[in-house]
Amino acid sequence: MIDNRRGGLLLGLLAAILLTGPAPAIADDDDDEPVPEPPRVELVLDVSGSMRAADIDGRTRIAVAQQAFNEVVDALPDETQLGIRVLGATYPGKDKKLGCQDTQQIVPVGPVDRSRAKAAVATLRPTGFTPVGLALREAARDLGAGATTRRIVLITDGEDTCAPPDPCEVARELAAQGTRLVVDTLGLAPDEKVRRQLLCIATATGGTYTAAQSAEQLAGRINQLVDRARKTYTRTPTTVGGTSACSGAPLLAPGVYTDRETFSEHRWYRVPVRADQELRASVSIALDRPVRRDYAVLLRATATDGRELVRGSDAGSGRTDVLSAGLRWSATGDDGDAADHGDDPPASGAPDGDRPETVCLVVSNAFAPAGGARTTPGMPVELTVDVVDASPTPDGPDLGRGWVLLLLLTAAGLVAGLLAGVLSRWWIATWGEK
Repeated sequence: MIDNRRGGLLLGLLAAILLTGPAPAIADDDDDEPVPEPPRVELVLDVSGSMRAADIDGRTRIAVAQQAFNEVVDALPDETQLGIRVLGATYPGKDKKLGCQDTQQIVPVGPVDRSRAKAAVATLRPTGFTPVGLALREAARDLGAGATTRRIVLITDGEDTCAPPDPCEVARELAAQGTRLVVDTLGLAPDEKVRRQLLCIATATGGTYTAAQSAEQLAGRINQLVDRARKTYTRTPTTVGGTSACSGAPLLAPGVYTDRETFSEHRWYRVPVRADQELRASVSIALDRPVRRDYAVLLRATATDGRELVRGSDAGSGRTDVLSAGLRWSATGDDGDAADHGDDPPASGAPDGDRPETVCLVVSNAFAPAGGARTTPGMPVELTVDVVDASPTPDGPDLGRGWVLLLLLTAAGLVAGLLAGVLSRWWIATWGEK
């Protein structure tokens, strides 16, 4: 009798398995794939005596910076490796030689220890000189070298009081070393000399300069920069110069590029795209100076004869730090007219059918300077270009194979359930009274 009961149960389970099919396979992780380096960021904070000034929303500059640090540390992605270095934090005397050596790393670059980082920043008190150049040089050493981009975020309210080394020259020196280091600068005081120095540091390394006049602005901007480091650190931007027309514009391979664009300018680039490929591009313009409150950025892909293929845009009215736009285009599924070949030769060894087309990319902006802001150099532009296999468009408005599979599995489950119920009733009727 027990064997018969087991046989009924096994029969029901076997029917359910046969009708629902095998379990979905789970892809094994590729153990041979190299693990990318984590993003490495060091925050460099000015703790010199001028940070005692209480001119940001009625609070001292150091208090605003400490609040912003706490908010940033709470929001940091777990994979980010963070370090914190300070300058002017320990020497209270008037000996300039000693005061200009006053920079320390209070949190080593490594996995984020939120409690430790907050405690280290909370104890800081404005004290001494402002050795910005030395602090930048030491921060570069803290981050080390590697295959991926490192980022320094410098927060200060004053210009360097200890040169030499001049911080702008240090930035140029670091950039010339090819260490893949970007320095972004944040100014806490509306001072023209400070602004010029911080802008020079940022420009030399491909970074950005922003003035922050509140704790909210400071925390928001640091978060943006850290998040940008997390998203782009594996691809170091290549400096490129766009032209005023597609003809003669630089030819770009997939990658990340930096350029500068003045107010209301159009800058052109070219990308080879075969008929079986899809172009994906995005652009971000950093507003490193005051602009009027109505603005827009436009990214277009055109054929070499000027025909527009697709466009992406973004616009706004108010305060912003970065404006971005993106687009996707492929000849597959369009009107069948691909972009012109132009004068580009085919790739070496490629058959005629694989000859790349030339697609023109043009970056345009509708910005206007505000409050006498400078117009040169241009605003920082970051352009990302990728070319992938084209995705065919669906033949009809079906739901796709995923939905079909789901419906089949649902139907199979219902049938299996009904069969199991019938078998159970038969088993109870046959064996339940014995």
